[in-house]
Amino acid sequence: MNIDFSKGNGLIPVVIQNNTTLQVLMLGYMNKEAFTKTQKEGKVTFYSRSKNRLWTKGEESGNFLWVKDIQVDCDNDTLLIKATPEGPTCHKGTTSCFGEETPKGFLYSLESIISDRIDNNVETSYTNKLYKRGINKVAQKVGEEAVEVVIEAKDNNDELFKNEAADLLYHYLILLKAKGFTITDIEKVLKSRN
Repeated sequence: MNIDFSKGNGLIPVVIQNNTTLQVLMLGYMNKEAFTKTQKEGKVTFYSRSKNRLWTKGEESGNFLWVKDIQVDCDNDTLLIKATPEGPTCHKGTTSCFGEETPKGFLYSLESIISDRIDNNVETSYTNKLYKRGINKVAQKVGEEAVEVVIEAKDNNDELFKNEAADLLYHYLILLKAKGFTITDIEKVLKSRN
């Protein structure tokens, strides 16, 4: 990665984005040393202009940002880091320094939770219990929820309809996991139809 640290007197802006939801979490600055440390340790480290030193996000709070991907922009003077946050990112206790968590992208978080409960065999999890019953039971549950959505769509109770739609989507995510696919795989198919 050829990064041009000279344009900003040795500092470059770094945009941090949630690797799962793609929500922008914060903006910070790095010098060469902070960038090298970030790459080496896998935790985001900035150069703090107020502290005048290297500062690893979470060094005091424990709310680290675990690096998943680093991209440099077209001018080689700005970074985009996709990271998995450990706790809230903002010092005010919010998910993002730009406000609270947005519901957009939540399906990816839910997909990750479903995958975690299955992969780690969480015995008390409904998700894991259904998954362990096999593909036929998971598919049957998706079918049942789809029928319930159709029934509620014909009535005028918006709350019941939204709840049944949520149940369908949740069980559909379990079915995707059972089949070895992700939301991203389905998005690619939809995008190819555009």
